[in-house]
Amino acid sequence: MYIVTNRTVDESKHTESEAFGSKPIEGPNELRLAEASRRRNRWHIDILPDQITPQMAKSVDLNPDNTYPASAYVARKLIERSGHGAGARPNGRNLLLFVHGYNNDMTDVLDRAERLEQNFGVEVIVFSWPANGGGLHGVLSYKSDKRDALASVGAFNRVLEKLEALVSDFHAQYVMDLEARAEARFADNAAAWDRYFAKEVEKHCPFTVNLMLHSMGNYLYKHLLGSSVYSGDRLLFDNVVMVAADTNNENHAEWVDRIPYRNRLYITINENDGALKASRLKMGEQQKARLGHYLRRLDSRVATYIDVTSQPHVGDSHAYFEESPLKNAKVLDFFKASLNGKVAEKPTRYDPSRNVHRL
Repeated sequence: MYIVTNRTVDESKHTESEAFGSKPIEGPNELRLAEASRRRNRWHIDILPDQITPQMAKSVDLNPDNTYPASAYVARKLIERSGHGAGARPNGRNLLLFVHGYNNDMTDVLDRAERLEQNFGVEVIVFSWPANGGGLHGVLSYKSDKRDALASVGAFNRVLEKLEALVSDFHAQYVMDLEARAEARFADNAAAWDRYFAKEVEKHCPFTVNLMLHSMGNYLYKHLLGSSVYSGDRLLFDNVVMVAADTNNENHAEWVDRIPYRNRLYITINENDGALKASRLKMGEQQKARLGHYLRRLDSRVATYIDVTSQPHVGDSHAYFEESPLKNAKVLDFFKASLNGKVAEKPTRYDPSRNVHRL
């Protein structure tokens, strides 16, 4: 799996605890790319060079005599792994950009991303920001991560820009290849050309691209939407899934309604979420009701609210997209559909008095 990060890195190290630091890279918008793989049940990390080697270029069918950024290499690897490159297997995987939350070290982040891939059949790209609590504990740790989230806004914006370029390049190449095949078969028959093109697009539709924000990852996204660096017309994601959002419920519609998406914007809520209850206590009276555990004032005009409270196996979980909560088929099916860019609220019961869909 691939990681985009604004953490400091050490290219000479290959364990997640040593390769990734706990502080942001100097320079507010700097990013590094890394590849993580399992070796003997442990994570092996390769920090990718800013400019890839000729051998790396050749391995993804790029001209080894030219220079390319690491993002060009990762783009082709992702397309290949997700099953959408030349000669790819059918039933390819959709792409999921995962933004983690508060107090996550890199082992936590990689293990969780791996479970997302295994449970929901997606190809995960991780954006990891410094969220280790700054070596502190309790209230100080929480405040430290909030500061690091704010400091990561510019870096996250660059991640979205790079992902948008990746997807645009792939779609352009996909259409070009399909047009060439249509021309070769039906150059003299415009009607047959159109029918073939439409049929092939429907049959081999390119992957969906989806965004999952967990916990304080939503706080980071909220502040990106309000920043001067953000370009609001970026229609990149099919679904945006805001899970256990550690940000204020109050006035959330003001920024949530600005989120661009193609299909659905989901906000999941667990009133019994133990971590979000603790989040309010950490900051005292100034920490207002959290969006991810409060079933009042659900007034966004564009979001679809999903209530998982009281579902069997969910309990006080803050991460009800993994482990025991997935024993509940309703929870499993919701995340499997939503994280793959599909409509996920159809089996739910809609409560118009609260504007929420209940699993």
